[in-house]
Amino acid sequence: MPVVVGILSIIAYVLGYRFYSGYLARHVFRLDPERLTPSHLLHDGMDYVPSRREILFGHHFASIAGLSPMLGPAIAVIWGWLPALLWVVLGTLFIGAVHDFSALVVSMRARGESIGKVAEDIIGPRAKSLFHAIIFFLISLGMGVFVHVVALLFTRAFHPEAVLPTFGMMIIAVFVGLSAYRWGLPLGRSSAVAFVAALLLVWVSLKVPAPDLSLGTWKWLLLGYAFLASVLPVWLLLQPRDYVNSMLLYLGLILAYIGFFALRPSFQAPAFVASPEGAPPVFPFVFIIIACGAVSGFHGLVSSGTTAKQIDNEMDARPIGYGAMIGESLLGLLAVLACTAGFSNRLSWGHHYSSWNSAMDLGDRIDAFIRGTARFLSSMGISVEVGSAFIALIVVSFALTSLDSATRLLRYNLTEVGETIHFKPLRNRVVSSALAAAAIGFFAFYQIGGKAAGLALWQLFGTTNQVLGGLTLLAVTLYLQQRGRNYWVTLIPMIFLLSVTLYAMVLKIRDFWSAAHPEKRDWTLLSVGTLLLVIALWLVVEAILRLRRSPRPQEG
Repeated sequence: MPVVVGILSIIAYVLGYRFYSGYLARHVFRLDPERLTPSHLLHDGMDYVPSRREILFGHHFASIAGLSPMLGPAIAVIWGWLPALLWVVLGTLFIGAVHDFSALVVSMRARGESIGKVAEDIIGPRAKSLFHAIIFFLISLGMGVFVHVVALLFTRAFHPEAVLPTFGMMIIAVFVGLSAYRWGLPLGRSSAVAFVAALLLVWVSLKVPAPDLSLGTWKWLLLGYAFLASVLPVWLLLQPRDYVNSMLLYLGLILAYIGFFALRPSFQAPAFVASPEGAPPVFPFVFIIIACGAVSGFHGLVSSGTTAKQIDNEMDARPIGYGAMIGESLLGLLAVLACTAGFSNRLSWGHHYSSWNSAMDLGDRIDAFIRGTARFLSSMGISVEVGSAFIALIVVSFALTSLDSATRLLRYNLTEVGETIHFKPLRNRVVSSALAAAAIGFFAFYQIGGKAAGLALWQLFGTTNQVLGGLTLLAVTLYLQQRGRNYWVTLIPMIFLLSVTLYAMVLKIRDFWSAAHPEKRDWTLLSVGTLLLVIALWLVVEAILRLRRSPRPQEG
């Protein structure tokens, strides 16, 4: 059964890319290979850099494929494998990939401006500030969780063998960046050297002891790396590191799926569990818990934040925007399979997912993905030890690619805020990067009742993320409507996404308010959740007012 499900899903991805993305590219957005992109118009060697398609695809793919497509499904399978699988596959083809692709094109047509700045032109000046507020909370919340989980994986209780390859990859990335942009070496040669070096680091990590540092120390080191990646030129560390990471993910995905089909496992989880102990209702929360594996507002920030500034030709937007989202969805699908068919028996699965409280340990959920995928690799003769080390490196590496890209995106966001309020210090990239790292650090260290606020923050991140995705689709819908194009391709997904997400936000705010002990009510989560709901509703009203003005169609 899982093998049949896997084959049908892959066929759906191929058909979706071949036909639906082709329709969007040719008839809705009308990509033009002759139109100059922002990387050529505003080339500055720092943020605006024309990039080869394969390198930029690797950067974009790695940036969007962080922990989320693994972590979300690893939690959501508590409701069974079927709801998670359907949302990952169908959500990607008709909502997520459309969202990423359209955000990239609209930003590309607006000189590489962020979705917040684009919203100012499409909806109105207030929309920009509202978008900035949501973006700030989204990145700070989500990357705070990422820092916590990666630091947890570095400790001896989980996968300390991932430490050496992870930090070694930073040195390898600088080598690739210098090779491509300063030394003029052939990309194929430097890529091969980097790829082999990365694999050797995995082998060496199993032979040498890893540093035994505290959870807090690892968090500080990760925040320091995020700051560094934000202030350095994009071609020196961030882009090449994402590119090298993407090669590892390609290998990991290929080997994992080959191992999965060779092993031919059975589902050890039921297809549907209506009411897991202590869990919220499957509707609407399966659409919130699984964000990046199906649709994610964060992807729109990457598309309109870093990718739109580096794209060389408009025709690259289809494989990078729509295609990379399908690649990430393959990772989400793998997570669903690993966390349901990757267990040796149903009793073991039931122990891991016995209740919602058992799903609250995000480190355990990621560990379930790592060990389930390693079981697939074992069918090819790869030992569980080596397989676990390799998959752990992929998990950590992609969390860090999202972290470094997100810190840079948060820096852009703060810079735009500084321009809006005429506060010059925020326009300094060192100052804005330091503030971005500090905001992420707040949620990385944030605790509820003396414990890491993992799942509570993750759910709040999920709702914020999906709200931003819906609002991005709303801005794109207005963009298409103003140009007389078929806007139903984004309007219908936008209505669905905003409806389920706003409903989920109301339910979560009610839960935060109705705590078992009112004196222990978490006012931070309650305040942030309420503020985000108000901002989202405000933006919807602004968009409706703009839509009623019915401007004449324009070109662009």
